[in-house]
Amino acid sequence: MEQPHGGGVAERAGGAAGERPCGGALSASARLHAPSPAATPYQSGQLRGARRREKKLETKGAAVHEAHPGADVEVWASDEHRIGLKPILRRVWAPRGQRPVVTIHPRYRWRYLVGYVHPASGRTQWHLGSGINIELFTRSLAAFAQQAGAGPAKQIVLVVDQAGWHMSQRVRIPPHVHLVPLPPYTPELQPAERLWTFSNAPLVNRRPADLDELDSLQLDRCVALQTDPALISTIQSATHYHWWPADYSPRT
Repeated sequence: MEQPHGGGVAERAGGAAGERPCGGALSASARLHAPSPAATPYQSGQLRGARRREKKLETKGAAVHEAHPGADVEVWASDEHRIGLKPILRRVWAPRGQRPVVTIHPRYRWRYLVGYVHPASGRTQWHLGSGINIELFTRSLAAFAQQAGAGPAKQIVLVVDQAGWHMSQRVRIPPHVHLVPLPPYTPELQPAERLWTFSNAPLVNRRPADLDELDSLQLDRCVALQTDPALISTIQSATHYHWWPADYSPRT
């Protein structure tokens, strides 16, 4: 979905006009470690923040479950990520004494990737567009609700940060989707923040010729992240925080 002056959400397969669907560890020798120091006030504050977030999510999930006792309740998370023709560089393995060389061509043209993740299962949804704003987030939410199967039999609790396009009263939240905002400045509590390591993989140390090639690389990767069991399992391991609340099943 494109707007005349930029902005849009695209999917890789099926969808409305203008959309494009997207559909080693190293062993280490054993060694002795000194006892861990006591938690600092900052770390203690992080723990308290995580517990408050856990409590708030549990309360929200329970409230949705109470209001819809015959429905499944799934807890998802979502965030946005900017990608573009400015190269993403990462370190690589190379023979000792040889410096690896990557040819790059920085250009300042961008796309925005919206990622949705269900941490309990590792399932994901992806939307790729030319920008992000209130209208495009509204469209993305509507597409996500349809793809995730939100309806009377499945309620979705969706964790988002407090970006303006998330919190605006002009956002049209689909029926059966319930937004829960993170506290300000707490990206460490957002599981969707960990998606970008996986989605960036085909773009690292490369120079796409143009935005069309960038789109193709990214959308192909989104399909793999949705369909490859090994990648789904890895995403689950990375995003399913120990405090993340469980889904609710219908009451019998």
